[in-house]
Amino acid sequence: MAFDRFGRNINYLRISLTDRCNLRCVYCMPEDMTFRPRSELLQDDELARLVRLFSGLGFHKFRLTGGEPTVRANVVQLVATMAATPGVEKLAMTTNGLLLDRLAQPLADAGLQRVNISIDTLDPHKFKKLTRWGEVEDVWRGIRAAEAAGLEIKLNAVVVRNYNDGEDVVDLARLTLYQPWQVRFIEMMPFGDVADFQLSGVVTQAELQETIAGALGELRPVNQGVLDGEASLFQLDGAPGKIGFISSISQPFCASCNRARLTADGRLRLCLLREKEVDLMTPLRAGATDEELEAIIKKGIWWKPWGHGLAQDVIPLNRVMSEIGG
Repeated sequence: MAFDRFGRNINYLRISLTDRCNLRCVYCMPEDMTFRPRSELLQDDELARLVRLFSGLGFHKFRLTGGEPTVRANVVQLVATMAATPGVEKLAMTTNGLLLDRLAQPLADAGLQRVNISIDTLDPHKFKKLTRWGEVEDVWRGIRAAEAAGLEIKLNAVVVRNYNDGEDVVDLARLTLYQPWQVRFIEMMPFGDVADFQLSGVVTQAELQETIAGALGELRPVNQGVLDGEASLFQLDGAPGKIGFISSISQPFCASCNRARLTADGRLRLCLLREKEVDLMTPLRAGATDEELEAIIKKGIWWKPWGHGLAQDVIPLNRVMSEIGG
């Protein structure tokens, strides 16, 4: 098992399969984003080896991210390889859903269990404005395909002030009255070149709760307030679904953090909002043994920071979100 110096058992790895994306969301990356050459990213065999090593160290939950993970070549075979790795108990993916209409069933057959689908508004015009390139109807086709494939579904909405912080939030929350999905509202976090925009656009959990309750009625806490991963859960009266809030800015959950991130270019990032990373690709490609790589991983995990430093105006500037993985 992998423990940090604060006694937290780190057993959840988010793996970025690529820094590329087929959208250009305003809170994620500039429209003219430059991506890394594919040769500088972890290759299929390297990913498979690292997943095996992490699972051997007690990591049992894995989530595939990007960029947009479904644009990665051989993504279905990658999922099948990871799902078949001893020790891998949970395998999920965060996706914009645009390619799920043709990939949901193959991914489910390969062993994927859950999809977290990003949909920040149901309004087609606002969706286009937020994503720059996207069509909300394509996301809905992906959601229906995931449902038909039997995948567990969570919907993620990043809320941006003056973009989608009013009726859009209510419309998304209302879905839980009719669907057994978890709809999660995420406070925007600051990264890299778009940090100023992100900080000015934060909408807090308290504001969101007030907006939803004012339109749809009381929000009742679920599980006595115990977090579901990083989300605090609530439910509307009579709703089969749940409403979650991921509030890294206004209500940090660092004390219960059990996750690390593997970037597409082979860096182990120990905290989403800290710049410290551990290079795994260089020793891997230099011929390091499994034992040597495990030692590097364990040492890195030991030095995982307690939490972010946003309260002290410490903002990670070395990458934007798409270069880290959600």
